[in-house]
Amino acid sequence: MKKKLAILGSTGSIGTQALEVVTEQNHLFEVELLTANSNYKLLAQQAVAYNVELVIIADEQFYLPLKALLENTNIKVAAGPDAIVAAMKSCNAEIILTAMVGYAGLKPTVAAIEAGKHIALANKETLVVAGEIIMNLAKKHHVGIYPVDSEHSAIFQCLVGEEHNPIEKIYLTASGGPFRGRDYDFLKEVTKAQALKHPNWEMGAKITIDSATLMNKGLEAIEAKWLFGLQAEQIDVIVHPQSIVHSIVQFTDGSMKAQMGLPDMKLPIQYALAHPQRIGSAFTRFNFMDYPQLTFEKADTKAFRNLNIAYKAMETGGIAPCLMNAANEAAVAAFLKEKIGFTEITDIIEETMVKFPHIEKPNLNDYFLCNEEAFNFAANLANK
Repeated sequence: MKKKLAILGSTGSIGTQALEVVTEQNHLFEVELLTANSNYKLLAQQAVAYNVELVIIADEQFYLPLKALLENTNIKVAAGPDAIVAAMKSCNAEIILTAMVGYAGLKPTVAAIEAGKHIALANKETLVVAGEIIMNLAKKHHVGIYPVDSEHSAIFQCLVGEEHNPIEKIYLTASGGPFRGRDYDFLKEVTKAQALKHPNWEMGAKITIDSATLMNKGLEAIEAKWLFGLQAEQIDVIVHPQSIVHSIVQFTDGSMKAQMGLPDMKLPIQYALAHPQRIGSAFTRFNFMDYPQLTFEKADTKAFRNLNIAYKAMETGGIAPCLMNAANEAAVAAFLKEKIGFTEITDIIEETMVKFPHIEKPNLNDYFLCNEEAFNFAANLANK
């Protein structure tokens, strides 16, 4: 029988590539539910193409236009964040691909886990904000969390068969983004157009900016802490400009395993959806002769301070990563609207994180409240 899927964020980069995987592997997967934030036209096209049962548009102002596009079909239409959460409890999907951008993915992920559905996790902010709660919930409900980020998928793949062997260290690789080797003075003058030109990957606007500031690697480090049960000192970030080695695990005997491949998200998406099986694909194969040299270098945390901020938040724990993530989301949104400069993203994050009192053991309501307050505070800073 085909595995039933729900894709949250189907019109974004991960969502559209996931649907490409479904097209190639249509004998294995069928899509029951699709959601999008605001791109209702593409959502409607996808819904018809994959004959889904339900589509949900998060931005409610697009409910009527979406419904009009689907009026001659049997596809159900709903709108709003609460509808997405409710659908996690009622849909028949066996696995939920969470590809929503940012904090918005947290509530649907919690609902899906509580409903006993496995998670293909592309929304790293879910674990950044509430990693301990999410992992405990998954354990309680016997739910698998299968990482989709290329780095975490690489670690996940390297750990197959190593369940009883302790990890000494992991290395998350970073391309270095479009400004690798540039100093802080250069970064102060960076434009939106420059920051959106990633050298290796095709991604959405928010994650592309996060990659350019190296915040993405900080978020991935925190995600790795929860996924693999590690401490901050066991997680290192190294710059690998070719983006061929996706990450590395080092074991206590000193041996290392790496997962390699071309920079294409369809492979980790397919691996997460099909787990524990590997299935054949027509993906382009890596050729060593095309990459005769693979290089590695230390991340520049002097110019790219976001990486240090993320590590400090990880070490502090509690509410700190939630505050950092909220401030980053607000600051990146302001940069994309060209309200602030590139380096001001970091300044706003730092100012926001010292504004709020620390909560050592936050619950979900603490996360919801602090996220909203920190986001609004950072957004106001950006508008000054």
